[in-house]
Amino acid sequence: MTPRRPPGDHPGGRGARSRRRPTAYLTGSGLVLGVAALVPLAFLAVFFVLPVSGMLARGLFPDGVLDLSGVPEVLGRSRTLRVLTFTLVSSTAGVVLTLVLGLPLAFTLYRLRFPGRGVLRALVVMPFVMPTVVVGVMFRSLLSSGGPLGGLGLDGTWVPILLAFVFFNLAVVVRTVGGLWEGLDRRAEESAAALGASPWQVWRSVTLPALAPGIVAAATLVFLFCSTAFGVVLTLGGLRYGTIETEIYLLTVNFLDLQGAAVLSLLQLVAVVAMLVLAARTRSRRETALQRVGARAAARRPTRGDLPALAMTGLAVGFVLLPVGTLVARSLQVQTQSGWGFGNYRALGDPDATSALRVSVSEAMANSLRTAVDATVLAMVLGLLVSVVVSRRPRSRGWARAVSTLDGAFMLPLGISAVTVGFGFLITLDRPPLDLRTSPVLVPIAQAMVALPLVVRTLAPVLRSIDPRQREAAAALGAGPWRAAWTAEAPVLARPVAAATGFAFAVSLGEFGATSFLARPDRPTVPVVIYQLISRPGAEHLGMALAASVLLALVTVVVMGVVERLRVGSVGAF
Repeated sequence: MTPRRPPGDHPGGRGARSRRRPTAYLTGSGLVLGVAALVPLAFLAVFFVLPVSGMLARGLFPDGVLDLSGVPEVLGRSRTLRVLTFTLVSSTAGVVLTLVLGLPLAFTLYRLRFPGRGVLRALVVMPFVMPTVVVGVMFRSLLSSGGPLGGLGLDGTWVPILLAFVFFNLAVVVRTVGGLWEGLDRRAEESAAALGASPWQVWRSVTLPALAPGIVAAATLVFLFCSTAFGVVLTLGGLRYGTIETEIYLLTVNFLDLQGAAVLSLLQLVAVVAMLVLAARTRSRRETALQRVGARAAARRPTRGDLPALAMTGLAVGFVLLPVGTLVARSLQVQTQSGWGFGNYRALGDPDATSALRVSVSEAMANSLRTAVDATVLAMVLGLLVSVVVSRRPRSRGWARAVSTLDGAFMLPLGISAVTVGFGFLITLDRPPLDLRTSPVLVPIAQAMVALPLVVRTLAPVLRSIDPRQREAAAALGAGPWRAAWTAEAPVLARPVAAATGFAFAVSLGEFGATSFLARPDRPTVPVVIYQLISRPGAEHLGMALAASVLLALVTVVVMGVVERLRVGSVGAF
């Protein structure tokens, strides 16, 4: 008679499984992953936590002792209340309008098949990686006197800021929701329709619940990006309209009110952590949904019932092209008898074209390219390490919580004021052994910090989608941990790594918030130069700023065109 095994000790049971296959984070490969996590964690601690905490300490510990007496005064200021209200209202309105315009566009670009669909996808993604200061210049050119819509009298109001928010974040909704929509099984919708449900009932009872994780994730990210769109608000808002981000800048630079800036930075930090927690939960639900839907459904040709979505798509495309076309047209207007020419572009290479700059714009472009390359390399190395660690599935609940916390920690730079980070660099990294205040390496480091979250968001979902049994099979055949991982993951990662590299380069090239603090006057980047030019009176300064904006936008368009060709599937970069 075969002896009975104790409960949980049968072959394949929990007891046997726990003895045969200990938690991965306690094995040799787990130690390797732990060491891999230490490198980006050290980078985050030195170049994010330290500057942010240093900024907060200067404001909240002015004499080395915690002083919260000024907090009620700062929060009770009429201007602070106005800034907080505008940040909340404008960001919420930006989310609503972006969803209204983005959902039909996502349906058209990911569920329908028609000529030029790939071009439109690249066109929609383009604004997201455009420098925020360039987006601001676009809408100033569109709505100012002399622009195509100058007669509407919207220049100097809050409307250009809201339109710029939608323009900038449309890609977030399209890529996040569209990737999920592309993989939905149409049979559930067809079954509901066959049972007599109207198109609205099918949408409300079948499609919308399936898309809900993607919609909530997109809305969370759009709100986060709207509330931290520093360059857009600084360019379009002036002194009348401001968000928390621009208010921190004004308090730091113009008034040296570090306590007020610290209070607002702390408030922003709390809000961002809450938003990231919500985003993490919806992201996990979205990735589960993506794994559940499996392979993409074949796109179909448009029908008469798709006319409303196609009309909204045409409106969205026109909305994207109009400010871009206006920017290009006005950059060709020069103060000559003909009124048109390339004089603004020729002035970019002339160091004596204006006394407002210490170097020519062409030199600034070279600086931008070199800095962006350095930042991209740094962001990719760190992003790969972080993505490998956070993509693993530890069996222990404690380790799983630790991995989730690590994933969220590297998203913080997306929502924390770049002004806080940039100024924090100057006041914390100014003494040995980290005396980097005058070093040019601070600019690529700051840009890498901004690009790092996007690299992780591009690579980690792809790594999570890989079946761990592929690594286990390679290990069973004698491969070591690194070779097993390489065998299973390298073929899948090739295109996502290329796409993440393009994203990191484009984002680094257009970073403005922290760079405006850290760039040396003799080595400015193009976004800094553009802001300096539009801040000076004179048609020649505006013309050069427009021409420089066109060139910078052109570089990002080319890069994003390549990224779209290397599209990483339904998970996307958001």
